[in-house]
Amino acid sequence: MSISKKHINFTKKMIEVLPLPPKDKRLYLYDTKVQGLELMVTHQGAKSFKVYRKLGESPIRVSLGKYPQMTIEEARLKAQKVIAEIISGKNPNAEKKKVRSDLSFGEMFSTFMERYSKPHKKSWKYDEREVTKFLPHWFKRKASSITKQEVQALHEKICSESGLYQANRLLERIKAIYNKSIEWGWEGVNPAQGVKKYKEKSRNRFLHPDELPRFFESLEAESNDTVRDYIYVSLLSGARKSNVLEMRWEDIHFERQEWLIPETKNGEPLRVPLVPKVIEILKDRLQKYGNRGWVFEGTGKTGHLIEPKSGWKRILNRAGIKDLRIHDLRRTVGSWQAATGANSYIIGGTLGHKDQKSTAIYARLNIDPIRASLEKATEAMLELKI
Repeated sequence: MSISKKHINFTKKMIEVLPLPPKDKRLYLYDTKVQGLELMVTHQGAKSFKVYRKLGESPIRVSLGKYPQMTIEEARLKAQKVIAEIISGKNPNAEKKKVRSDLSFGEMFSTFMERYSKPHKKSWKYDEREVTKFLPHWFKRKASSITKQEVQALHEKICSESGLYQANRLLERIKAIYNKSIEWGWEGVNPAQGVKKYKEKSRNRFLHPDELPRFFESLEAESNDTVRDYIYVSLLSGARKSNVLEMRWEDIHFERQEWLIPETKNGEPLRVPLVPKVIEILKDRLQKYGNRGWVFEGTGKTGHLIEPKSGWKRILNRAGIKDLRIHDLRRTVGSWQAATGANSYIIGGTLGHKDQKSTAIYARLNIDPIRASLEKATEAMLELKI
């Protein structure tokens, strides 16, 4: 095969039959689909993808990966990201050089937060909080000096002190920090690789019929009405705790008796039917505190209530209930829906679950069956109030 022009549509067949350049020469070809994507071929037959663009007035060449380890489609996707960085004024080679240097773990974590966690994860605050809480003694150490044995020992220590779930989540964060750094060009080994997570049991805790009367009695006795109302709304809506904490008045529609959550954990909006008890609570709060943005205001930087751990503990202690988390209130609603005859699709719609099976069904459902099921379940629970 002879190459008469340098700009061609990259295909596997074309790349496989490319002629080799003369000794000590290199062949450069350019993709017609992604402008700036380059294929370099050496006289020995090595092929690699690069981006060749101008940054200001100076041309730069950024290595992407070798063919065939990197496919054409992978090269095109990566090239588009690199080109976007160049257009924004960044030099990817300088970024890579920075990552390849012998970073401290603290610097590596900071880069992870700024380049990945904050831009791409709704839960970035948990990354920041948990790593800062459990790993500050690593921050000044060279990232390359941390060993697999140390990670294993830490994993075991956190498990004994804070439980296996906490230990597993921290292990996942350590792996992610190192993996992202390696992806960005850091030349080292991930010390968390090969450290096995503890086997987790699926949690099935929810409020049982014999617990609900005591729970409601304790809830009514709570002196902090913001905590009390937050718990009530969490229980009777089935929404995630973070969404309830961030509930805004502008998203409440009293006429339709609905709450529109703009973005859930799944990255999609969710319409939540509000049962009469929740409507009553919200109207009382609106009359008492007015509309100042957040439904459950707080004194911290966010402006809204943060998970009320001490208030939750008071409520459980008064009720004599153990081993119950705020997240278990969602499971309580789902369990009572099941007990009052709801099918799995209705329950999934109430809780905002996203999976292929239920998504197809809910594309054809409106909110009315969910409302009916939720009202039936919450009425059954509220009947147990003393």
